[in-house]
Order: sequence, then C-alpha cells, then structure tokens
Amino acid sequence: MVKKMNSRNYGCRITSDVIIKGNKVVIMENNLLKVTILADRGTDIIELLYKPLDIDFMWRSPVRLHKKSEYISSNGDSLGNYLDHNSGGWQEILPSGGGECYYKGACIGMHGEVSNVPWNFEVVCDTAEKITVAFEYTTLRSPFHIKKYVTLLNNDSTIYLEEELTNLANEDMELMWGHHPTIGEPFLSEHCKIQTTARTMFTLDREDFDTQRLPISTKSNWPVAEGKDGTKVDMSLVPPKNNGTADMVYLTDFAECGMYEIINEQLGLSMGMKWDKELFPYMWMWLVCNGSYGYPWYGRTYNLALEPWTSYSPDSLPGAIKNGSALVMNAQETIKTKLEFFVRRNKNEL
Repeated sequence: MVKKMNSRNYGCRITSDVIIKGNKVVIMENNLLKVTILADRGTDIIELLYKPLDIDFMWRSPVRLHKKSEYISSNGDSLGNYLDHNSGGWQEILPSGGGECYYKGACIGMHGEVSNVPWNFEVVCDTAEKITVAFEYTTLRSPFHIKKYVTLLNNDSTIYLEEELTNLANEDMELMWGHHPTIGEPFLSEHCKIQTTARTMFTLDREDFDTQRLPISTKSNWPVAEGKDGTKVDMSLVPPKNNGTADMVYLTDFAECGMYEIINEQLGLSMGMKWDKELFPYMWMWLVCNGSYGYPWYGRTYNLALEPWTSYSPDSLPGAIKNGSALVMNAQETIKTKLEFFVRRNKNEL
C-alpha cells in the first residue's frame, strides 16, 4: 500500500511518488540527512547524504542504476543475475548470504530472495519532527515475511530501523540474515580508520581474492594480524585507493552491543552502526582497494562494507548450517530487532 503525502519543505519530510531511472523510490530527509530508498529494488539505500558537508556515504558500483526490465541478463547464472542489477549502496540479505544454494528442495539464488525485488511500503508517520515508512515483503521460495520500519527525527543524524521477521512455515527453518551497507568515495579514503567493539577476527579456509592481505584459516585479536608476507597488518587502517588489495575478514566477540564506527580524520566526520549482538554476532568486512580483478569489478572499485550478520559461511546457507552459525527460527516464530546507522562530526570514542 502506498500512501501519498502532502508536500512539506521543512523539517522531516517524505517524497513517495518519484521514479529514478525507472525505479520507484522513497526519499526521506531531515535537516541533516537525505536517504533515498529503492522501493522497487529490495529497499536498497542508494543515497545516504550528510547535508552539512554534501557527502554521500554510499558506494556506487560500476553497474549504473537502471530500470531492471531494460537489461535482460544473458544467462541464468545466479551470481550474474544479481550483480547485473547491483548498483551499490545498502542491501538487506535473507535467507542466505553468498552464492546460489539448495535448502529443503528450493534453489536460493545469490544473496537470497529479498534483494532486487519490489517491496510494498506505507507511510505511517509524517510530521515535521518525525517520519516513519514501513516496508514489507513476503519471500516466494522460502516461507518468510519481513517488515522494516525506517525512521528519521528532525535535527538527528541517525537512521532508526525496527524489523520484524516471521517464519510462516509450520516447520523450523534455518537461515542467514544480514545488512550489507557499502561505503565509498568521497567519504572513503586512506584517512579512514575503523573502530569496533569486536575483539576477534578470522578468515575462512579458502581465499576470496588472490590479493587479500591475510592468509586463510587465521584467527587473531582485532585489529592486527600476521599477513601472508609475514608482516603485521592493521586491518583498522583503510589503505589508499590504488593499493591493489581486496580483503574478506570476519569479526566477532563483540563487547556489549554490536558496533562499528568509520572515522575520516581528514574530514572530521564519522559514520557507523549499532545492533543486537545476540541476533547478529558476526560482522563481515569486505574491503576492496582496486584489487578485485576479473568479473565483476575488473580492478575498478574502492569500497568498504562492514556488515552485521547472523551467520558466516563460504558456502551460503548449507555452510552456515554445517558450521553451526545458521539462525534457527521455530515454526510461526517472529523475531524483532532494532539497528541504528549514525553520522557524527568530531567523533566520540567508543
């Protein structure tokens, strides 16, 4: 259901009747933030603009935003079909993360079912002081219903998310659930440093990239580990754009709440997330400094994603089940959770 709002040019405001490149979008903004959400594409946040400095945190991939029906994927490959339409930004991923897999007789494609599809939405609060939009979607190949409330408050540089996930099946279901916000230029640079409440980091038993800095099957205290060349690598420091590296690292063992903050010391600006560490006990770290060669990036991307996840696996949902990290939902169970994405000037220490 779409409820069209009256126009307001001050305070919190919503524009819900705009089409960009053939995609229906919802634009939420206050005096500090502008958030553009692709309602037709998995509620991807493709713009997260901090107005005082005119800085959009979201990474934009070489796959430019387009109308999905105007580009037909040339084959049935799940990875290709997903990446053909991934223009960057912040995706929600459910019920599997990573490549195509089979679970209970269903083939689940790359990064699950809720990305790259239209969600229903309804404006549920629209005042100058507060706006809230509810988005929802029911998966087809798996039995889940997800509802997400996105809220902005005036004079507040935080995005508040409240989510409800329901297992509609009359049987228990295993799943992976994650948030995939990818940060890019102009915020991302070698002047960025990562702080987090995670205390442990590890890599898996196979390489994601030939150019990754850490060896496989390693575990260490955050943020320093021994690199493949035997030297110490501080993973909290973002390398320069042309470093020629690409890393995939997993963080866990969060003190208190799940939290990270990326600080750009040159800009005096930081952004980060907070979440429930019991539901999302892992954080995936995907950092590419023009070092991911071949399809799909061909050495062209500079991006950092710090992603709260329920699970980890090199083999999608079956791998998470095997290593014991898959989330298990009982029949007809509903899970509720809250996340926050914040922007700060002159950062505070964690």
